[in-house]
Amino acid sequence: MSTDAAFTSADDRTALPAGTNTADADQLPEVVKQLVAREAQLVAALNASTQTVEQQRELLDKLTHELALMKRWVFGSRRERFGADDPRQKSLFEVGEQPVADLEVAESQDESPEDECSDLRNKKKRRPGHGRQPLPQCLPRQRVEHIVDGAELSCPGCGQDREKISEVVSEQLEYVPSSLIVVEHVQITYACKPCQEHVVTADKPPQPIEKGIPGPGLLAHIIADKYLRHLPLYRQEEDLARYGVLVRRSTLAGWMAGSAECLLPLYELMKRRVLASDVLGTDDTPVKVLDPELDHTRTGRFWAYVGDDRHPDVVYDYTTSRKRDGPKEFLKDYTGVLQADAFSGYDKIYYGSNGKIVEAACAAHARRKFYEARETSPEAAHQALAFFGRLYAIEHDAEKFSPEARCALRQEKSLPILNDLHEWLNETLPKMRPKSPIAGAIKYSLKNWDALCRFTTDGNIPIDNNRTERTLRAQAIGRRNWMFLGSDNGGRTAAVLYSFVASAKRHHLDSEAYLAHVLRRLPAITNPLALRDLLPERWAKSHPDHVLEFRRTESAQAAKRRRLSRRERRRQQQAK
Repeated sequence: MSTDAAFTSADDRTALPAGTNTADADQLPEVVKQLVAREAQLVAALNASTQTVEQQRELLDKLTHELALMKRWVFGSRRERFGADDPRQKSLFEVGEQPVADLEVAESQDESPEDECSDLRNKKKRRPGHGRQPLPQCLPRQRVEHIVDGAELSCPGCGQDREKISEVVSEQLEYVPSSLIVVEHVQITYACKPCQEHVVTADKPPQPIEKGIPGPGLLAHIIADKYLRHLPLYRQEEDLARYGVLVRRSTLAGWMAGSAECLLPLYELMKRRVLASDVLGTDDTPVKVLDPELDHTRTGRFWAYVGDDRHPDVVYDYTTSRKRDGPKEFLKDYTGVLQADAFSGYDKIYYGSNGKIVEAACAAHARRKFYEARETSPEAAHQALAFFGRLYAIEHDAEKFSPEARCALRQEKSLPILNDLHEWLNETLPKMRPKSPIAGAIKYSLKNWDALCRFTTDGNIPIDNNRTERTLRAQAIGRRNWMFLGSDNGGRTAAVLYSFVASAKRHHLDSEAYLAHVLRRLPAITNPLALRDLLPERWAKSHPDHVLEFRRTESAQAAKRRRLSRRERRRQQQAK
């Protein structure tokens, strides 16, 4: 057999369809066409199958991502932390890199960091009890004496009555229900009897709600119940009924609207102070609103604006939607750094301000997207989280630095880490599926990169906007209790009253006592300069007895626990 014949025979046996006559050379062009067409069909089918598989993978990643978020939302902790013992976690410190320990701020003088970390590691071995704390001396005491019965008072030896030689005192904390009282404002009228004229009547002090029934204390109590303790009005209606006073919830709502109107001058002053901040934090949260023209609720928005440390007030605004017109109107006169999330509604505010408003993004938002992508892309997500961990370690070490020293530290330590992170993001993105959660996290960071790095240019700019986000917890908890707003006017009332409650809380004040004092004083103030004395910051200094010291102590203790925990995690990282 010739070589050509052998080649033709072998090739035809493997390539030609069954039943094809290999000897008929005239049919070969047709067979080739059939094979080419068949190949095209198979390639098209393979491409379609590959596309389907890719779509299924993207859908699986999406559903896995959503399921992990929902399970964490329902069952898990809201804290975005991954442990030092997680094998997927990357070290906070690269090989050869020195930690920021040499820049740490000195803590207490009586305990070294090593001793503190040792205490933290051994806390499970020795857990001292808190002990019973003495009851505050400021509380009134009611003495209840328990005496010995007459029969037991006689001495069994001689029969004489025994005399008191000492006493054993034990204290019990009791609750006395609050009470309502009726204050009768009696305006005395005077006249000159000899002249039978010249009648004069004493003036009644201005009230928060003119010709209204509620006094400042009751109004402050209702406001605190609704916006501090998240108590719906129908439950407050029931509480008042227990005292024999029937006040409909519609009346209570009117009282709160009147209180907000009374507080409006001070609210406007707080708003001007917040807008004078060099760095202003803002965020928003949705709220359901009743609408008589609809058969369902619609969505309104609360916007929080948190001033810097030189203007320590919190102001809320209410808008009927999330359109940019709301923050645009509020910020029309603002000049400075605005720290917010990447909501697109802010973009035209930045661009339309002609450079007066500078954007600063929130690193916590960027980090959160990588944290949420751990289930679908654990390796890449943990690499990104390690970068953010190193950035936050520097921030924690510099939290007590001056703004100038903090900025210098960020330029020296944080900026190189950000450059490495930026390089890693660009290298990793092409390796990920375009619609995967990890790709979305990378795109988010790259899109907002300049704003994410803004904190390295100014020591006054926080690395994240968490402080502002925390101020919206009140609305989030309130929504679970009072469910919705009755109207847009109710939303504006709530924004004003929330501003006073949140600002008082920022200064660790007794919000109810503060509101009662302000509602009593404010109606009589005619000089705008006198309003400054009613600001929470000044009122805390002039009324130290209404500062909740235990809140300050709790905050200090929590901050110390966080520092110790961070040091322990850093020690574990360095030990790896």
